This record gives sequence, C-alpha cells and structure tokens, in this order.
Amino acid sequence: MPTVIHSSGQVHYRREGSGPGLVMVHGTGGDAVTNYAHLVPGLADIRTVITPDYAGSGQTADPGGDLTLDLLAGQVAATFEGPSDLVGFSLGAAVAAAVAAEHPELVRRLVLIAGWTHAEDSRLSLGLRTWARLAATDPESFAAYGPLVAFSPGYVSAAGAEAIMAGEPPHGTLRQIELDLRVDIRDLLPKITAPTLVIGNTRDYLIPVEHARALHAALPGSEYAELDSGHVVLHERPAEVTTLIREFITRVTNE
Repeated sequence: MPTVIHSSGQVHYRREGSGPGLVMVHGTGGDAVTNYAHLVPGLADIRTVITPDYAGSGQTADPGGDLTLDLLAGQVAATFEGPSDLVGFSLGAAVAAAVAAEHPELVRRLVLIAGWTHAEDSRLSLGLRTWARLAATDPESFAAYGPLVAFSPGYVSAAGAEAIMAGEPPHGTLRQIELDLRVDIRDLLPKITAPTLVIGNTRDYLIPVEHARALHAALPGSEYAELDSGHVVLHERPAEVTTLIREFITRVTNE
C-alpha cells in the first residue's frame, strides 16, 4: 500500500487504474477498503482511483491531539498526484468539501454523498451522540445500532441483521464521531469553485436527507440527486452511485 508523508505522519492509500485522478474519501468508522473496494473496478477503467485512509482508519495511525477537519483534509490533499476529481462520503463529504475550498487548484469536479453542513440540528446530534456513547461503552449495542441507522429497513431485512452488524469499533471511530458533531463547513462552502454534485438518500436515518438538500442549497450552481437508500448508499445502491459519479466526472462541458 503506498504512503505519503504528512505533518501528522504517514498516510496510507490505495491506487488503482489509469488516467486522470479520482480521489475517494471514506466516512466515519470506514476506510478505503470497506467503503470503496467494491466500487473501484467500476471507475478504474477511466480514472486513476486513489482511496486514502485518514487518521484513525485503515493503516493510517491516529496522531493524537485534536482531530480536526483541517487535519483530515490535509492528509487527503497530500495523496493527490495532480488535479483530480474528488468524491466524499459522510464525514468524507465534509473532508472533501474542505479540500475543495482550501485547495481549489487540486479539485476538478466534486461529489458529496450523504453530507451535512453542521450538526446543530437536535435530531442529528442525538443520533451521533448515541452512536458515540455506544462506541465508548457498549460494543454489543454499538454493533446493533449500526444497521438500524446506517441502512434502510428493507436492506437490513433482506441482508439479515447479523450479516451486516459491525464488530469492534475500528480504532478511530469514536474520535471520528466526535468530529462529526463538531463539523461546520458553512464558512467553507462559498470558497468551493469546482462543479459539484450532491447526493442525498431518502431513507437515511443517521444523516437525514434534509441535510443533503441543505448542502445543495448552500452551493449555488451545484447539481443534486437522491437515491432510495439508507445512509450507506455505497453498499445499498453501488451501481446507481457508480453511474452518478461516472456520468458527472466524465461530462463534457464548454467551460
């Protein structure tokens, strides 16, 4: 697995395919493999796909100290090999937005999936705080809570709850959830100049779809799509997500 040096330490990432770059940023408690390994083959024929693990995920260590959006965005930006398209899911959407805002020269097109602008909404905060408390104190309940908020009811019933229950929380999960609660990208959004697609999920019980709609509304000129899915749309609707990404990043414009 390739690595790149950042001020916080080594950042591990995966690289597959050829052509222009496509950087894909995972969400809380995920990593390059769990979020994107099954999607990469559908994109690697047209892009060099780079999937980094940020602090506390995969093989990238948590450096300690404050875990901030700036830190994660810096780690992700360090993996770019040149101007690239950028996809972010969940917390990765906030990280991707920060990269696009602070490093506009790096980002050609931006796709934000299941994102939010801030966590002041009491429903969103309650869900995240409950998730954090279970991660810290009750692994069995944490494993059960995941499917209830991460997937749509129909998907859980069809797959079987036991098959998709999480095990022990990945090592960086709790600190990443705590960062979820502090995310506020409202001041960053006006700095984003890359053409942007926002994707919301109508059955999302972790980050309700209203937050994706608000993110789209806060990005004038952005495009918007909704999928009939729970939060982890990358696994519920992988073909539809891949199609949306491919069509958006390969679109020919007169820009």
